[in-house]
Amino acid sequence: MRREIEEAMQEVVFSEAGTAPRITMRFLAAPTDVNWGGKVHGGIVMRWIDEASHVLATSWTGDAHNVAIFTGGVRFYRPLRIGHLVEVEARLLHTGRTSMHIGVHVRSGDPATGEMELTTYCRTVFVTIDEARKAEPVTPWLPVTDEDRALDAHALELSAIRARHGN
Repeated sequence: MRREIEEAMQEVVFSEAGTAPRITMRFLAAPTDVNWGGKVHGGIVMRWIDEASHVLATSWTGDAHNVAIFTGGVRFYRPLRIGHLVEVEARLLHTGRTSMHIGVHVRSGDPATGEMELTTYCRTVFVTIDEARKAEPVTPWLPVTDEDRALDAHALELSAIRARHGN
């Protein structure tokens, strides 16, 4: 399953051509984010992914009662360095009846040069919950461009892969 998901994720293109809702958070990696190896701790990166996804889900639904129900396909490509500029981009890929499938790319680089490199990416799924903690329907997002349609199909493909493997 892991190999199938990785192969599917490698073929997807994220560009400015897409019209899907997205948010980008930018900040400096702080000394408090460091692990024992002197780089940003992976758990901190996962927190940033969750925060950016939550902001996107909240802006889409207009409701702050959103929770992550799945995060997968996480790939760490290179370390993030303390003092580097970090950019966490979350983009809506697909909406189901109650779910929002979100793609997240994390980039970092030296703020002096402005050159950013992909460090991490993953997919996450959020739902909005009511007071009884039941998932509520979300407003559907309709793909407009070819890239939008490809990303929507990609989210469905990842769901199908997980379903085939019982996840």
